[in-house]
Amino acid sequence: MKIEADNNCIVIFGASGDLTHRKLIPALYHLYKIGRLTEHFSVLGVARSNFDDETFREKMRQALIQCEEATGETLDAFCQHLYYQSINTFEAEDYAKLIPRLTALHQQYETEGNTLYYLSTPPSLYGVIPECLAAHGLNTEEQGWKRLIVEKPFGYDIETARALDIQIHRFFEEHQIYRIDHYLGKETVQNLLVLRFSNGLFEPLWNRNFIDYVEITGAESIGVEDRGGYYDGSGAMRDMFQNHLLQVLAMVAMEPPAIINADSMRDEVAKVLHCLHPLKADELENHLVLGQYTASVIDGEEVKGYLQEKGVPADSTTETYMAVRCEIDNWRWAGVPFYVRTGKRLPARVTEIVIHFKTTPHPVFSQKAPENKLIIRIQPDESISMRFGLKKPGAGFEAKEVSMDFRYADLASPSLLTAYERLLLDAMKGDATLFARTDAVHACWQFVQPILDYKAERSRIYEYEAGTWGPSEADKLIAKQGRVWRKPSGFMKKKV
Repeated sequence: MKIEADNNCIVIFGASGDLTHRKLIPALYHLYKIGRLTEHFSVLGVARSNFDDETFREKMRQALIQCEEATGETLDAFCQHLYYQSINTFEAEDYAKLIPRLTALHQQYETEGNTLYYLSTPPSLYGVIPECLAAHGLNTEEQGWKRLIVEKPFGYDIETARALDIQIHRFFEEHQIYRIDHYLGKETVQNLLVLRFSNGLFEPLWNRNFIDYVEITGAESIGVEDRGGYYDGSGAMRDMFQNHLLQVLAMVAMEPPAIINADSMRDEVAKVLHCLHPLKADELENHLVLGQYTASVIDGEEVKGYLQEKGVPADSTTETYMAVRCEIDNWRWAGVPFYVRTGKRLPARVTEIVIHFKTTPHPVFSQKAPENKLIIRIQPDESISMRFGLKKPGAGFEAKEVSMDFRYADLASPSLLTAYERLLLDAMKGDATLFARTDAVHACWQFVQPILDYKAERSRIYEYEAGTWGPSEADKLIAKQGRVWRKPSGFMKKKV
């Protein structure tokens, strides 16, 4: 298998945290195991915890054994690439400790100074770490490239997003900044573009003339768990809608790029996000529903309501569910509504896109014919399903719904990468195609900010029982046009 990544040192800030041992180290291990990484790489974990190289290696080894069932020589060899440096990440002077460690690692692994910094830290450090790195010249590209991966959230609102952007750009150029959204690393999200633009079956139909409406669902079956304090300051809108789901919407709606490269692809994403119809207060009265889950019984087990969760104030008005009707003001999508919903404690963990095609104009067949739908499942079981009508056996011409289904699992491809594996590899290759660019981030916040302002001033929070598909007002939102939300089947259902 071709190794495409340069020799480099990966520096993970926040290396003692949950994301590192659950996602980042397993992703790097798998890339190493399948031969996508050269032997000339190292991982330097950085955090305040008092580890050394050996204790960090053992912690990561146990994490890999638990989540990857990794054993043997490959695991031992991978762990020898892991190192650790304890520093106070808030103190610029402490970053001087990184200089001799990185110098030694660059020499040992022949990396030519190539360094990938990963900010697996609280957002409060997103501006601090770049400034502290720059104070010691660790941001310059005189010897090798320097790249900075920033996790979401990219700001808390439009003002903080702009301030963070200005702060990071003081020390790193845009071509060095990789804003990661793991949703965009999922195979099915990427395949949206191939499905649309490489098939004459779909591309001529992908517009207002043939599509009735589009439905995007990002549902989670769990509650806020032990993240109640963090989540209450975020809510469904900031946690899922502003980043993940608007990026998915952009991939559904974007125009074909002139060429397949990062600049051209991200140009089209930014264009469609700038075309989102801004929602005014009077429109939001009819186009937005916010909800909060209450206590219930699911599969015989009592489940807490949001207000009973640890760290959540008893009078919280933070939304755990939102549904919104969006429109795109451009030639392709004028008049086509996009219904987007997301929530905690819904009956399933599922993210999917449903393209609802218009019915046939024939007065006889259109009355009883099933709806034509294209269902693109992003998680958990990545798949694509086409639903259409065929004649029922027997006399007459009554139609029934049938489906043609494709599942990625059927490919059984050993080279199929997880989202973090794909995005880490792309960052090491310098391919920013699947990372958010600053103008796209600003466009998302520009669309979301009026919704946040409306929510703060006058919106209502509707209750819904845990294990249901959200408040009944969300059903009324889509029913205004005679439509219904699709309820993904084959998942846990609430016991009534």
